[in-house]
Amino acid sequence: MNRRSFAGLVAAGAASVVAAPALTDRAYADSGRRRGPRRKGPIVVGHRGASGYRPEHTLAAYTLAARMGADFIEPDVVITKDGVLVCRHEPEIGGTTDVAERPEFASRKTTKSLDGVPVTGWFAEDFTLAELRTLQAVERLPELRQENTAYDGLWQIPTFEEVLKLREKLSRELGRVIGVYPETKHPTYFREMGNPLEEKLVRLIRRFRLDSPNAPIFIQSFELQNLIDLRTEMRVKAPLVFLATVKGTPYGDTRSYDQLLSRSGMKEWAKYIDGVGPDTKRVISWNSDGTLGKPTSLVADAHANGLTVCPWTVRAENTFLPADYRIGTNPADYGRVLDFFAQLWKTGIDGIFTDNPDLGVLSRELTLGIEAP
Repeated sequence: MNRRSFAGLVAAGAASVVAAPALTDRAYADSGRRRGPRRKGPIVVGHRGASGYRPEHTLAAYTLAARMGADFIEPDVVITKDGVLVCRHEPEIGGTTDVAERPEFASRKTTKSLDGVPVTGWFAEDFTLAELRTLQAVERLPELRQENTAYDGLWQIPTFEEVLKLREKLSRELGRVIGVYPETKHPTYFREMGNPLEEKLVRLIRRFRLDSPNAPIFIQSFELQNLIDLRTEMRVKAPLVFLATVKGTPYGDTRSYDQLLSRSGMKEWAKYIDGVGPDTKRVISWNSDGTLGKPTSLVADAHANGLTVCPWTVRAENTFLPADYRIGTNPADYGRVLDFFAQLWKTGIDGIFTDNPDLGVLSRELTLGIEAP
């Protein structure tokens, strides 16, 4: 099934959903956790915006995510040469902008060690904001999302401040609170080069009145120590979320993600952190043949430690789905993504990241009976 025909199916399903009353900060229902925005039921997070439909980390992608019903929009935060926080998935910007086609920046191409891994390309920290403003965003996965390439060259790289302003604007326009879910990308990498992210991020969230336990924000990082420092040294009150890949070790840590996400491992750091953001495979394992396996104990273990669980990332294309949830052999076609969402919702997760917020919202309604906003 291709994307256009699948979109028709979603539109038909969404048309039958009765809109819920508009939400405000006061209308949030207590989730039962000690920190975090109070709202009814699990959340849908627009991963890098509605990146299944627009080039990621653009104001257009964030706006579409909110209008599709996402509760939160997720900007990844890196920093420019002149110390401005901007939104890109990684410091390397060659895959998400037209910089490779710009001869005036050809000499900026270089190889750097990014958390111990050599990466070649163009890096945000080697450009001033004014220079980045001359670049245009492009689709990161053109081989899978060819339709998104129609939007190449239309939008610039946004600053984090612009995203915070957009969040407020969308909340007013839509009559409900839109949250923001920023990630500090490679914080040790930037701090070691003398251009740290955290202080500037903290100043901005405080300026926008988001540094409180129940504010509509979650600050996330793959580095546990980064989060602990935010809580203990910078006195951040906003909710914090520890991200985890399916394998490996946080940069600069001697403990593996497996150790840190065991029930006893979480107990050691849960007093500082409010949630876990695992790869979906940590919530439901995949079998050796690529088919979907059984739920793990992660959700129960996290909840036992007072932590929320919001895994990443559900994408509709076959190539990102378990083998038994694919339709046909084309990796770019949509598979049984609503069924995959359903299995994840049933584990008791507190939210989900998705490139397709409309499908996340629809699946939540179909599985849990939570009406679209």
